[in-house]
Amino acid sequence: MSRKSKLVKLFMPSVIYLAASFSTPVVSAEQTYVKIGTGGQTGVYYVAGQSICRLVNKGTDEHGIKCTAPSTGGSVANINAVRQGQLDFGVAQSDWQSYALSGTKHASFIEQGKFEDLRALFGLYSEPFTVVARADSGVETFDDLVGKRVNLSNPGSGTRGTMEIIMAEKGWTQDTFKLAAELKVSEQSQALCDNKVDVILVNVGHPSGIIKEATTSCDTKIIPVTGPVIDKLIAENDFYAPAIIKGGLYNGNDNDVNTFGNSATMVTSAKVDDEVVYQMVKAVFDNFKNFKRLHPAFANLDPKTMITDGLSAPLHDGAIRYYKEKGWM
Repeated sequence: MSRKSKLVKLFMPSVIYLAASFSTPVVSAEQTYVKIGTGGQTGVYYVAGQSICRLVNKGTDEHGIKCTAPSTGGSVANINAVRQGQLDFGVAQSDWQSYALSGTKHASFIEQGKFEDLRALFGLYSEPFTVVARADSGVETFDDLVGKRVNLSNPGSGTRGTMEIIMAEKGWTQDTFKLAAELKVSEQSQALCDNKVDVILVNVGHPSGIIKEATTSCDTKIIPVTGPVIDKLIAENDFYAPAIIKGGLYNGNDNDVNTFGNSATMVTSAKVDDEVVYQMVKAVFDNFKNFKRLHPAFANLDPKTMITDGLSAPLHDGAIRYYKEKGWM
């Protein structure tokens, strides 16, 4: 199988077993190893990647693909690694999928130019932009973040990128805050409850282990993210939409909270082999009921909307082949 992407191939030599009256060759088998970039180990991206790999690896004997899903820095890091051939697939926010395709917004995308080979496989779940503040922080609205200790998340994450877009629209800089921390998602709940920061934020599917940890370990509140700037972002970008974090999901947060968000998506490169992409997509949708059970954020997924909503990059040819076979296109 000819491939331009950096997939590792392991060739098993044929072995001849001799019996008294006959000999039978064992057929040569080829395995292809692929990697899915995810996010922090406490986040839904990591669960999504691990879940997809679990389904793919159940069929390794048939299609020869072995899948791993290491923890990574998140959306922007995943897209750049796919572009450089260091990853074959990645989970990424729909907004960063769009910005990578157009070569805008993020410094690394601007420097590298348009990622014209970026391809989509399918969308996943909705990701509301979620802001959690200590109850004693004095933060009641998003504008109250001014002068507070805020974790902006780690560089390379989609959350950090989205926050920087909001900051640019508002005319904010890191100097706007008393502290602009860059903790990874996996570190921020403890930092909040240890009183090292006043506010944490994350684009995430709900219910989220990260938010649950923060809201059960100390007194916190989820802050609405609304106003003219957010309305403008939604109006100007198809991949943003109003979102609601349902009341009752988390301790101390009984009421619905209005915010905005995007979708988590699976991306790859046009250079990744069509057959590999076909088998990845097939593994998910042929086992869709099992996939939906692997995390509460997957519970309401619908295959037909997953191949349209939030996808600004073209679908990969291998994915299109599967969707046409299913009659979805």
